[in-house]
Amino acid sequence: MDFKNIAAGMLADKLGVDNAQVGGIMDKLIGGGDKMDVAGLLGNLKDQGLGDIASSWLGDDANQSISADQLKEAIGAEDITQAAAQLGTDENSLLGGLQAALPQLVDKASSGGKLLDSVGGLGALGGMAKKFL
Repeated sequence: MDFKNIAAGMLADKLGVDNAQVGGIMDKLIGGGDKMDVAGLLGNLKDQGLGDIASSWLGDDANQSISADQLKEAIGAEDITQAAAQLGTDENSLLGGLQAALPQLVDKASSGGKLLDSVGGLGALGGMAKKFL
């Protein structure tokens, strides 16, 4: 299962843009490079005192919501601004789409609270585990 395509599709649906536009932007927003890193995003949330939110997304129970401001802080304001411009949308719309899509993405990428290897590889998973322990 390609979680990048799932995430891009979710965000594209929320923003009403073409899925192809979103793929590369997802890599930058959720990884800061050429590969999506959900584990890194969850680690950033934990580092900012939002570990309860991140943990709820991993578990099988209901997902806690994240505010636009919290998400902007976790991803980075500059990256949000650039991504919104590239997609031809405003920051609030992009953040709203991410607020809806990211918890669903992590749910689909996890089972019983364990992030699947295909999201970020064993290295990313190990890095996240260290942050949560």
